[in-house]
Order: sequence, then C-alpha cells, then structure tokens
Amino acid sequence: MFYGFSKTSAEFEEFKKKATVIVEEYFVNDDVNSTANELRELEMPSYSFYFVKKLVSIAMDRRDKEKEMASILLSSLYGDVIDPQQVYKGFQKLVESADDLIVDIPDAVDVLALFIARAVVDDILPPSFLTKTMAYLSRDSKGVDVIKRTEKGYLSAPLHAETIERCWGGRKNKTVEDLKLKINDLLIEYVVSGDVKEAFRCIKDLNVPHFHHEIVKRAVIMAMEKRQAENRLLDLLKRTAEEGLINSSQISKGFGRIIDSVDDLSLDIPNAKVLLQSLISKAASEGWLCASSLKSLSSHPGKQSIEDNKVKAFKKKAESIIHEYFLSGDISEVSCCLEFENSSSLAELNAIFVKKLITLAMDRKNREKEMASVLLSSLCLPSDDVVCGFVMLIESAEDTALDIPIVVEDLAMFLARAEVDEVLTPQDLEEIRSHFPGSDSVGNKVIQIAMSLLKARLSGERILRCWGGGGSCKNGWTIEDVKDKIGKLLEEFEAGGDTREACRCIKELGMPFFHHEVVKKSLVILMENKNERQWRLLRQCFDMQLITMNQMTKGFNRVAESLDDLALDVPDAKKQYKNYVERAKTEGWLDTSFGINGLEQSLENGHH
Repeated sequence: MFYGFSKTSAEFEEFKKKATVIVEEYFVNDDVNSTANELRELEMPSYSFYFVKKLVSIAMDRRDKEKEMASILLSSLYGDVIDPQQVYKGFQKLVESADDLIVDIPDAVDVLALFIARAVVDDILPPSFLTKTMAYLSRDSKGVDVIKRTEKGYLSAPLHAETIERCWGGRKNKTVEDLKLKINDLLIEYVVSGDVKEAFRCIKDLNVPHFHHEIVKRAVIMAMEKRQAENRLLDLLKRTAEEGLINSSQISKGFGRIIDSVDDLSLDIPNAKVLLQSLISKAASEGWLCASSLKSLSSHPGKQSIEDNKVKAFKKKAESIIHEYFLSGDISEVSCCLEFENSSSLAELNAIFVKKLITLAMDRKNREKEMASVLLSSLCLPSDDVVCGFVMLIESAEDTALDIPIVVEDLAMFLARAEVDEVLTPQDLEEIRSHFPGSDSVGNKVIQIAMSLLKARLSGERILRCWGGGGSCKNGWTIEDVKDKIGKLLEEFEAGGDTREACRCIKELGMPFFHHEVVKKSLVILMENKNERQWRLLRQCFDMQLITMNQMTKGFNRVAESLDDLALDVPDAKKQYKNYVERAKTEGWLDTSFGINGLEQSLENGHH
C-alpha cells in the first residue's frame, strides 16, 4: 500500500516538472498544436488540473500577451485534451491558493478574477463555479475576494462578454470572439455560395484544429435556425469529417456543446430539442457522428437506459472517485466529481455509485464504512436511486453471503444506518424487501436484521456509532450531531437571534454539502410557526452564497418527501409547501422547472 502511494507521489512530481517545462515552452513557441500533443503524450489526464493551475499562475506574473495566450490555450484544450472536470479543479486550486499567489503577485486577486471571468465567457467554466467554490472557502481567505471580484467587478458589468474577450488586447486577431466571428462569416458565405473548396480553405486558414468544435456547433445551430440551409450545412460537416479536416472528437464536442445549451436555445428556437435530435439522428445514420458519445436529450433522463460503454466508463470513474475520497475525506470534491460524471443525474448511474461505494467500504475497515455512510447522507441522492443501488448490491451478494456470512450483517447495518440518516424511509426498506420474496433469500435476511437493529432500544444512537462515529464530519461529529447543532441554532434564531450571527454559525459548521438540512429544518419551522423569520434567514444565506441553489433544491426535496408525516402536525403543510416552492422560484433559489416532474402529482395524490 505504501509503495503504491509513494509511486503515485513520484508520478505526480514527475508530471509537475514536465508540465512546467511545457508551459514555459508554449510561452516561447506559441504553438497550441504541439503543446496539446506534448500534454497528451504524458498520458496522465488525472493530473491535468495541475497543468491548468501552473499555466494560469505563471501567466498571471507575465505580460498581457502571455495572459491572452494562456486563455486561448485553455479554450483550445478544453474537453479534447483536458477533461472539463480537470479544468474546474485547476481553477478551484488557484482560488484556494490566492493567499500564496498574492505574496509574489500584488494584484493577484484582480488578475485571477479576470482569468475566471474569461473562462466563464469562453464556456470552459460553468457560472455555478463561483457559488460552489465560495461555499468551500474560509471567510478570511483571499479566494473570497477573487470570487466577489469576478462576479461583481467583471461578470455583472454591461457588455461584459465583449470587454472580457478583449481584456488583454487579444493577439494576432485571434481572441475567441474573433474566431467565432470568422467562423460565422465563413458559414454564412458557404450557405450563399455552396463552395465547399472555399469553405475548406477558410477552415484551414484559421489554423485552430482544437477549436473546430465551434465550427460544428455554429453550423448545426445555423441549420436549426435556417431550415432551408440544413442539407447544405450538414453536407459540409459530413465532407469535413470524411476528409479528416475536422476529427470525430471535435464533431462530438460541437454537438455536446449544443446539448449543454439546448434549454437556452429553446428560447429562440421553440422546437430546438426536436430539431437537434433529428440532426443527431441524421448525422449518426450517415456515419460521421458517434451518437453514443453524447449526453441524452431526453426530458426524463432518469428513465433513459444507458449504453454499456458509458456504464463501464462511469464504474471506472466512480471507483477512482471513491478511492480518492477514502484518502482525502473531501465530500465536496466527490459532489463536484459526481456532477461532472453524471451531469444529467441519470438514476442508473446514481444507483451504480451507491453500490460501488458500499461494496468498496465493506472490504475495508470501520473508518471507511463510516465515511461511506456519511457520504451517502451528504450527497442527498434521490431515494429511488439509493433503493436501486441497495437492490443491486444485495443481488450481487447472494453468492458471496454463502461463504462470508458477515456480508449479510454489514449490508443490514448499512441499510439501518441509511434509514437513521434519513437517506431511506421505512417504506423504502419494504420496497427493497419486495425484490427478494423468498424467506431464505439473502435480501430477506438483510432486511430482517436491519429492522431488528432499528427496533432495538436507543437504536438511533447505537446505529449512528456502529462504526465508531466520526467519518468525514468536522471535529468527528456524526450526522446526527450536525443535525442537532443545526436544529439548535435555528431554534435560537427563531427565538429572536441575530441573522448575521445565525449565518456565521452555519458557516462555521464547515459542512456546505449539508446545508440542505438547514433549508429543510427552516422550512419545517416556517410551516409550524407561520413566521417569516426563517424565510429571511434563507434569503440572507442565499444572497451571501452561503447556501447554493443545489442545496436549496435538495432541502426542498427533503421536505417534499416528509410532507405526509408533517401534515399530521401541520394540516395545511402541503398547501404551504406549494406556496413556498413558488416563492422560492421567484426569489431565484429554485429552478423554474423544479417540481414539474411528479411533485404536483404527488401533492395532489396526498389529498385523496
């Protein structure tokens, strides 16, 4: 084990040295293609975040020319050479190291803020990067100033995109915005003339093979907007693919970028999803697009079946994420990685992650078992997905349990712990039992043991400490300890406490990934007391970016799941809840689509 760790450390040190050389050479030769090839040849994609960090940190202390070169390189390598998750992580590391950077670079806050703003404008960082990163920073960190400067100083300014694109003056007329304009012009000219050779010449003259995805993206959007030009534009893309001018990776990336922004496109092109799906099908049938490499466009992604190769790739990634978590204990990193690897929240992949997490934990010590339970509770996955994960887990344990009886006991304890942590409900346990009808089946035995554990005296406290407690919680707190602390601070606030003091206490818990519990408990107090104080607190937390939209959504979902129980004490709970959901949408805390898939239906059913 120690050998493997030292080997990994040595590999990383070697990568750091080579990455630094590649960055310095790039600033001398200004050759995007050779830089991309050198980085690819290192064959260490999991360390690419360091390349991002090194590139930007060196550029920050150079002239505007190098700063512009760094931004163009990142935009060119994004997705094709450097995984989006690695770009995200690289910028996170830069923000976290702002206090160190400022020692050598006095204007580090401003320069790094501009790099982040540029990355957002160039579509290589999601805007949510700002709120999510802010939630993990300590209050006195210079990183907080960087995020605030990015948001208020740059991204909120009028015409900010144009200003940021030219923030360092551009170089050789090759800012990303200039390239986009040239691509647009060559496509418009091609639609009018139909001259394929001229279009090919213009594409070659751009000399940006790592930016060819923008040609694909723009051509497809133009085909959706101008239906009469569809055949001509698709024919151009087909010819560029057949002749190797645009490679398959860039074609997939171009379509992928459109899928990511299809909801925004739908505002201008009402049937955008249908049109895009039609174009994807056509391109796939003609053999120049690999449709299986794309995300689903389905309105109900959770019900979508997934190709085997995607499942295999996800399993591999999940295993890596979990191993990393057992070493670092960083729940926020797991949450971030999962969002990237399963950006459409596919139910099947969530279930696979649950199964993989518990399988790996069962083969380790109590420390990892505790960490797995803490993680499961903190991620707040839909209970249906967790149920599915446990069913898959028990099915795969049928054979193992014959030889290793302890497997049954461990699974039962994980199930019982999931109920105590409110990851699963008693009804969920019954649902799992229904999959294993035989009285002698392993599934039945697991449920029986879990239920007997839950019925025992002081069961909640015992189950919470079943593996010694601690896990990944701050200061060794259990989830129950954190819930108790949140409950007490909200009660104090309700009794007349100060809003700022309450926000400070929430921040000092140091568990931003568990803020959904604050939302849940605040809403319950709000419904019980019909007092606006808790709403004002939630508003303050959201405005301070202390509670993110993601955590708001999880909190509201948690309340929805417990409405039937809540209605026993608060008869109009369901009516109040619907009202608060609408208010939250107006405040911008929840996405306007929240609750559309099934929530209203379930609330309606609750009245009968």
